[in-house]
Amino acid sequence: MRSQWEALLKNLGAWQGSFTRMSPQGKILEDVPSVVSLEGLNNNQTIRQTIDLAGNKKVLEYSSLGRGVLFFENGAFSQGSIQLGPFSEFGAELGLIHENWRLRLVQLFDKNLQLDKLTLIREHLAGTQPAQRPPLKVDDLLGEWQGEAVTIYPDWRPPQSSSTLMQLKLDDTGRLTQSLTFGDHRTITSTATVKDSIIYFDQNPHKQVQVLLLPDGASATSQLKLQLRQPLFLEVGWLIQPDLRQRMIRSYDDKGEWVSLTLVTERRVQSFQ
Repeated sequence: MRSQWEALLKNLGAWQGSFTRMSPQGKILEDVPSVVSLEGLNNNQTIRQTIDLAGNKKVLEYSSLGRGVLFFENGAFSQGSIQLGPFSEFGAELGLIHENWRLRLVQLFDKNLQLDKLTLIREHLAGTQPAQRPPLKVDDLLGEWQGEAVTIYPDWRPPQSSSTLMQLKLDDTGRLTQSLTFGDHRTITSTATVKDSIIYFDQNPHKQVQVLLLPDGASATSQLKLQLRQPLFLEVGWLIQPDLRQRMIRSYDDKGEWVSLTLVTERRVQSFQ
């Protein structure tokens, strides 16, 4: 198992792209060109990170990782709040990586626990070509997806892997049905309303979850309003190729404590279009 620091080193290089700031409904408010450089110093014992947003530079150096961050072996990671509490801001960044590309999503909630800000960060390594993926549509996701989920934990217990199966179908009324099956054959089925580029899982009036369909094959999943003493999760999805998708899920328990991080890599084996 690669160490957390070694996994961080998978992100070394100069990443060119943009920070796209959006409303909670996915409306693009601002798109800022960016270069984020990670350079190893002292035989990679220290990382110098330079963030250049349209000429405004910020430089950070660190030689250890905080409690709120975890890395997968391929360099994918998440950092953010380790505890949900009343009257405090809450949020996290979820970062996926594939070959020369990265896709990162920041989801922030205000002190009333309402979804407040989203930032979608699309990057490619300097010297390589940026990807030209179209905005995600519901039809791109319909079908049966088989994959593997790897879950890592902030308390350092051993990672767990399981197979996954997801089916997404539209019925005659245009309502979406999602079935998720995990390795222990637990199946969770839910339905949603599709409106333009937003999917609303609205069966539970106390826990309404939305999926925003975003540029570059990305999707952002979160509750519109968080509830204290209720489990919650934040999720990013990335349709890398028509039949290849990654998802990352950051999960919190009913005490508001961050308990796990899951990376799903799945392939479409059947289309329902």
